[in-house]
Amino acid sequence: MSINTPNKQTSHLKREILVRLIRAYLGDNFEEDVRLIPFEMRPKGSEVPFRCCIHKERAILRDRVIAGLGFDIEEAQDSELLSDLAAKAVKREQPEEHPLTLLQTACNECVPARIHVTDLCQGCVARPCESACRFGAIKVVDGKSRIDHEKCKNCGMCAQVCPFQAITKIIVPCENACPVGAIAKDEDGLTKIDHEKCISCGKCVSACPFGAVHKKSQVIDIIKHIKAGEKVIAMVAPSIMAQLPCTPKQLKQAILQIGFSDVIEVAVGADVTTKKESDEFKERVIEGGAPFMTTSCCAAYNELVEKHIPEIKPYRSSTGTPAYYTAEIVKKEQPEAITVFFSPCVAKRREAMQNPNIDYVLNFEELGAWFVALHVQVAECDEAEYSQDSSAQARNFAITGGVAAAVNSLLDENEKANAYVINGLDKAGIRDLKKFAKNGKCELGNLIEVMACPGGCIGGSSTINSYKQAAKQLDAYVKSSPDIKEIVK
Repeated sequence: MSINTPNKQTSHLKREILVRLIRAYLGDNFEEDVRLIPFEMRPKGSEVPFRCCIHKERAILRDRVIAGLGFDIEEAQDSELLSDLAAKAVKREQPEEHPLTLLQTACNECVPARIHVTDLCQGCVARPCESACRFGAIKVVDGKSRIDHEKCKNCGMCAQVCPFQAITKIIVPCENACPVGAIAKDEDGLTKIDHEKCISCGKCVSACPFGAVHKKSQVIDIIKHIKAGEKVIAMVAPSIMAQLPCTPKQLKQAILQIGFSDVIEVAVGADVTTKKESDEFKERVIEGGAPFMTTSCCAAYNELVEKHIPEIKPYRSSTGTPAYYTAEIVKKEQPEAITVFFSPCVAKRREAMQNPNIDYVLNFEELGAWFVALHVQVAECDEAEYSQDSSAQARNFAITGGVAAAVNSLLDENEKANAYVINGLDKAGIRDLKKFAKNGKCELGNLIEVMACPGGCIGGSSTINSYKQAAKQLDAYVKSSPDIKEIVK
């Protein structure tokens, strides 16, 4: 299973637009500066690196700016000026509901997913492709295999048995990456996101080689509160400690430097989650005889359960996520504060919308752009102390297996969970979860940890460091942290 690897070119474009938006908002003429972004990025006479002409490039950049302002590209009118949208962004009271939007201008109009016979076909006597097809969709005609796409179910069996590998499956990257079929072409051939199905896992964002699937940013909303002099608290997920070339204490100072009032580790909330989830596992599985329990820390998994596998709800832990408990702690101590969760993924935006204690979500890509916009060199910052400590186990939530290991760390030897990890939600993992729910048992373990992103949160769709380097950096941080039994009483 591959780790999310965002396209560097599209990531660079998105970051440059965010940098320009942030500088514009902190400048003197926000609306006009926003209007000019596509023209300044592609001035008259400049090279056109990606599209047919400068006008198409500017149109795509305009749409990316709309997403950067936090709006649905699909809903924006072609005649609406970016300056008007910038003014609307400043007046907006709360973020829009759905975190993802589509740039039809950037979509390359991929051909529909289908099975295709290439010129390598030899029309062999054995006809293995014909024999393998249960739907009678493939026949050899005039010495070459032909597919009847009215009958074809795209199962790929013919491709598997072809001795010449002459039959291939053409995929649409975003459709192929989506584990729940939430993104597809409509009857007009335009790609659409079905938000009723979407679990906000962000796999389509990473998969699209044209950067046509875009996250709607909340960065302007957040800066607005900072500019107004309000107390804005950063709640940083454990995975952020693996993203930048600095110490965790330098990172805190850098975040304070861009205007936040305080920085709280979400690992503090993870310690609460660990304690509650270990108690729940003991009560439900060890003492109550339940066949298994799944974890509940991944926001995309929770969306999956609500929208696609409601039958597994009785087996899902009722314990809140680390973000839930961290926000609860902050709001209890500082009810007037604006809380911002710093996230490695898209799904946390859906969780935040359902939690009144989390006001906004800033992903790691946006934070990186913010540092660039203000010329903050995190590796050169002084160090700032955190007001609360958190455990090694809590900080290790960011990597696959970390949640289950944390739960086990608080259980007695005779109570230890037999952990099974779904390392990245895909169609096969979803089938397994449905089977476990239907049968009321899981032969693979009695504590199922579900991570939507392969490798865990440090492999999230909004991360900015390579997975290998991030894992190494996180491991060093975890090893320098206290044991959970020193934190949780």
